Amino acid sequence: MTALSRKDSILSRGGDWDFELLQRYDQEIAVIAKEYGLDTYPNQIEVIASEQMLDAYASVGLPISYNHWSYGKEFIQNEEAYRRGMRGLAYELVINSDPCIAYLMEDNSMPMQALVIAHASYGHNSFFKGNYLFKQWTSADAIVDYMVFARKYIFDCEQRFGQQRVEETIDACHALMDHGVDRFHRPSPLSAKEELQRQHDREEHAWKQYDDIWRTLPQKANKKTGEKQKKHSFPPEPQENLLYFIEKYSPSLEPWQREIVRIVRKLAQYFYPQGLTKVMNEGWATFWHYTLLNTMYDRGLVDDGFMFEILQSHTNVVMQPGFDHPAYSGINPYALGFAMMRDIRRICEEPDDEDRAWFPDLVNKDWRQVLDFAMRNYKDESFIAQYLSPKLIREFHLFAIADEHKADHLRVDAIHNEAGYREVRRLLSKQYNRDVLVPDIQILRYEHMGDRSLTLRYNQLRDRPLSADAKEVLKHLSSLWGFTVKMEIYEEGRGVLDTVEVCPA
Repeated sequence: MTALSRKDSILSRGGDWDFELLQRYDQEIAVIAKEYGLDTYPNQIEVIASEQMLDAYASVGLPISYNHWSYGKEFIQNEEAYRRGMRGLAYELVINSDPCIAYLMEDNSMPMQALVIAHASYGHNSFFKGNYLFKQWTSADAIVDYMVFARKYIFDCEQRFGQQRVEETIDACHALMDHGVDRFHRPSPLSAKEELQRQHDREEHAWKQYDDIWRTLPQKANKKTGEKQKKHSFPPEPQENLLYFIEKYSPSLEPWQREIVRIVRKLAQYFYPQGLTKVMNEGWATFWHYTLLNTMYDRGLVDDGFMFEILQSHTNVVMQPGFDHPAYSGINPYALGFAMMRDIRRICEEPDDEDRAWFPDLVNKDWRQVLDFAMRNYKDESFIAQYLSPKLIREFHLFAIADEHKADHLRVDAIHNEAGYREVRRLLSKQYNRDVLVPDIQILRYEHMGDRSLTLRYNQLRDRPLSADAKEVLKHLSSLWGFTVKMEIYEEGRGVLDTVEVCPA
């Protein structure tokens, strides 16, 4: 391409943008994304003000979510930090929906708008549509309608039952969100229409079953049957989905409160895959905005100034601060995910002897197909265990320190040799295992024929105690249950170590 023809093909110069220009960039990026084989939901791009972006962040990334005081608190904290220049506001927000909704901030320059479109509308979008966890656990075509239903329902509850009672119920549900997902049972698809019909049917059924005269009849006790029922344990097996159990069996919740528990449980389910794929999702989106925009530059569609701004932002996103840097907060998921995606492409295209020994199945394969397979079939834990290479372990300066609580000193447990690489990879993968990150708490027993108390069991891992907030969370659980809640601290081989008991206020 000559200098003249390259100049003529450039879409724009400078930072100014308008909606027609946004559409042109979107069309060009879509063409290139299709050539690379990205499969996406239809895109819907919205431009919003910085205050609206802060508001969207505060509502856990769902601008259509219901109102809650915690969102307002988050908004104020973010806004104050943003105004003082202490925190940069991210350039985009994207919703896992069909069509995929991407929010662009109106203060962005044209290069940044293009980066957001490539990152969110084609990177995250294709991940949402392709990854097995999102396909199994979320209903992209129904989430927007469902959240509109949830927002209206909670607003109506505030009008009928009072804002304080509704907020207290939501507070308690939010405290238990991490324990509101059944990991081994595929959820039913979301449908706002079906939720409305189910709610109507339940209320109608409850009304038909209600007859005040039955309360006046004496209750005959069947001693034999009663003794048999007392011996029967319920639930028959431990239950890990606390919100589901509360929704179905709480002796004290009113129908509208059960519906709120259900709404928060559905929201927890929606976010469940995102917590398991942070490295992959952000790495995939970052890899594709980098690849798509560099392809645009190679084809003469953008100029040097455009790419300088893109690369500056990209570099900031994938920077991995050292452990002694003030900004260090662990491994940057953007940095690790992007590096692994790039490394997989390198292994496919330009393998060395080490790559051939460690990844013989990737050598000389089509990198698009390899990346696509990984995106669709892995989560962070398994992705790292499968694809983290010795080269990246060296580049990230990773090694393992054994910090055993009974030992008086630390021990370097894995260094840069073959055994060390495997151990570092195993340990890093384990850090993304949800079973390690979220305490294993299960409902053990419901005394439904006795005092209606609820007994839980915390399966303690390696002498790891619960945080100081555990009792406060139990208080929230007790408020939803309405009766005494007990929790056993249990460790395999040692039995029950302690019991915590909380009664409703």
